[in-house]
Amino acid sequence: MGLVLIQGAEGLLADRAITKILAANPTATTTTLIADEIEVGMITDSLAPSLFGDARIVVIKEIQDLTAECSDEIIEYLVDPDESLNLILWHKGGVKGKALVDKVKKAGAEVIAAEAIKKDSDKAEFVRSEFKRLGRKISTEAVQALIDSLGSDLRELGGACSQLASDVLDGKVIDENDVVAYQRGRIETTGYDVADAVLDGKTALALISLRNAINTGTDPVLIVSAIAASIRTMAKVSGASRGLKSYDLASQLGLPPWQIDKARRQLSGWSENALARSVITLAQADADIKGAAADPAYALERAIITISTARGSK
Repeated sequence: MGLVLIQGAEGLLADRAITKILAANPTATTTTLIADEIEVGMITDSLAPSLFGDARIVVIKEIQDLTAECSDEIIEYLVDPDESLNLILWHKGGVKGKALVDKVKKAGAEVIAAEAIKKDSDKAEFVRSEFKRLGRKISTEAVQALIDSLGSDLRELGGACSQLASDVLDGKVIDENDVVAYQRGRIETTGYDVADAVLDGKTALALISLRNAINTGTDPVLIVSAIAASIRTMAKVSGASRGLKSYDLASQLGLPPWQIDKARRQLSGWSENALARSVITLAQADADIKGAAADPAYALERAIITISTARGSK
């Protein structure tokens, strides 16, 4: 059995850790569960032994939000784990779910840190490591320029590194002038740009954004994750009173006000049934890009067309 606990609120680092494990087990069947979508019994069903002993990976995200009953299902599994299954748990931090985290650690889990990077010195180290991973060199001044312009969002920083490595001539040390040129308009299409186009019903733009994102190094898994996160946010906001201001709803929904305002704009034209169908489509796309389809990019294109054209339907 493999047992991995990812701890920390930084989604990019958590997603990368999960993607790395999935890549190391390409033949394994993967199931991904997210706490606020899990009902009692789903975890037990997912963790039940396979009749054929096939290699499997079960990913459970945001376990700090699991109900007590669902947490107990994981604890019961740890008593008698399946040797053919890798279980990956992501806890975003804080005191919620600490009892479960303690039991997971006691069971011998490999712990991977995904803490939010806040200090400029740590962001600088992240940027340098990104360029090292991409096989490129960057000047100290350029590192600081990137942090000054994009330092509040690690996903944007990572995207900028990929874009610059792709755009700037091979062999050249990336300098401050290259960062300035990037800031003037050569902005990488991220998974969230794709998600925005999809949920706005702009199919053509969504497909163009998808291709740009993939061509500049964005993992299809992260694109699916971005679309899923946006749909979950819309679902949360759809149930809230329209008479309340976003600032008043922020603590109740666990979302920043700007995200609530954005979701409210995106909800225009979306019916409850259309959102539900989109969730099913996205779940299939997630399975496809993790091995069920011969061409993950094509599978994701089909899903994007299906979801974006669902806007306006009943």
